[in-house]
Parts: sequence; C-alpha cells; structure tokens
Amino acid sequence: MPSLKEVRTRIASVKSTQQITSAMKMVAASKLRRAQNAIQGLRPYASKLRDMMGNVSAGAQDLDSGVYADDRKVEKVLLIAVASNRGLCGAFNANVMKMVYELIKTRYAVQYSQGNVQLMAIGKKISDHFGRRKFSFDGIHNDVFDSLSFENVQPIAEYVMKAFADKKYDRVEVIYNQFKNAAVQRLTVEQLLPVQSTASDTASSAKADYIYEPDQAEILNDLIPRSIKIQLYKAILDSYASEHGARMTAMHKATDNASELLKELRLTYNKARQAAITKEILEIVSGAEALKG
Repeated sequence: MPSLKEVRTRIASVKSTQQITSAMKMVAASKLRRAQNAIQGLRPYASKLRDMMGNVSAGAQDLDSGVYADDRKVEKVLLIAVASNRGLCGAFNANVMKMVYELIKTRYAVQYSQGNVQLMAIGKKISDHFGRRKFSFDGIHNDVFDSLSFENVQPIAEYVMKAFADKKYDRVEVIYNQFKNAAVQRLTVEQLLPVQSTASDTASSAKADYIYEPDQAEILNDLIPRSIKIQLYKAILDSYASEHGARMTAMHKATDNASELLKELRLTYNKARQAAITKEILEIVSGAEALKG
C-alpha cells in the first residue's frame, strides 16, 4: 500500500488536472457556439449554390467555365486534408490521417505509386504528421485558423482552381470532419474538382430550367468559381466546429475520469490512514502491556 504522502501528492495532481480539463471544456464550449452558428448559417446557402451550379454547369461543356467540370482521366490527384493546429480533441485528427492513408492505398494506389498524389495540409497536426513521413506537399496553410474567414480561404481555393484548370491535377478531394453536433463528427471525403453535376440526383433538379440574364457564360464565370470557393470554406468551417465539439467532448470525459480517479484515491488514502492509526494503537497497547509485565 502506498504511503499517505504519496497518495496526497497524487490527489493534488489529479485535482490540478481536473481543473485544467474543466477549464478547457468551458473554453471549447464557448468557441463551439460561435463556430456552430457560423456553419449552420452557411450550410443552406452552400447546399443551394452547389445544386444550382451543378444544374447550370451540366450543359456548359462548350463554355469556358466548363473547365472546372472537365471530368478527365484521373492521373494526378490533390488531397486537401483539413484537421487542427492543436491536439487534446480525441480521435479528431487521427481519423483524417487514417482516411488519407486509406485513399492512397486503395482509390489512388496507382497514382501514388507513380508519385502523382500531392497533399495540401490545413492544420498543423496534418503537416507535422505527414512532414515527418516525407510526404509531398503542395501547400501548408496552418495559419488559416488564426482568423478563419472566407477572405482567408479564398486564395487557397483560387490556387487549387488554377492548378486544376492548368491540368496540374485531374481530381481534387477534401478530407474533413463534418459537424453534426457537439458529440458527433462525421468523417467526409468530398470531391471539390471537377465539379459534379447534380442534375440527375433528383427529379426536380433534372427539370430545373433557368432564364439567364445577361447570358449563361457570364453567369457561369461568376457562379462556378464562387461555388467552389464556398464549398472549400464550408469544409474548413465544418472542421473548425467539429474540432471544438470533439475537444469539448474529450475534456468532458477527462474531467469525469478525474472525478472517478479522485474517488478511488480518497478511498485508498482513507484505508492507508486507517491502517496507520491501527498500527499506532497496536504499538501503544503493546507498550502498555510490556510495562505491566
């Protein structure tokens, strides 16, 4: 049985840890509320814009804007992995890393063996992990979370769009955690380029007909690039909200585990204290009996 001093030291250490995890939980909850409001406000707009863009671009192969819908043979691939700059959020970052490995071992195994798979890292945990393993990067954007806004994401999207238009890549996919609620984040792989037509998804979208003013080409010149930028921004915003939800959940569990550990340590302390008192009583009684003799 450990000594009373050792148990007291452990109790103090666990209490300190519990205070830290509890504070981190409250900070994550505060940030989560803001991030959740942002993604919930953007999601309907992004979804509707994507549907509209898919319908309009379905018949736009003859226009210049159709370059973003050019579904050519997949020889060169860019994977945009979105995670976080910090840890202490459970399996949030590890899930994204596992999905990247799964994609390059299965879906893009041939391209990877030929050195035609590039990685774009958004989040320090991604760049650190794959950097140590000598992966080939086409951009590291860890600072995007310092001030997350559409204006800061837009240059990244513009670079990716130009690289696709110049045929540097034949497919661009985004790997991120989609926010569902504070306790649930859904790992998602989403094709960013080429733009996928949604015209055949539903009967209503198949019948969608638009009157273009001033003309289809001018509308597409603005609509398609804007939609691509919004989709990337939505993915990063989804990941940002998911990160805080995962961290809040992880810190909540850590705080609960600390409470359980404190109960066990207090019980151990009481047992050790009782044993020490019993030993002292026995020594006093033994001494008294020896004096009588």
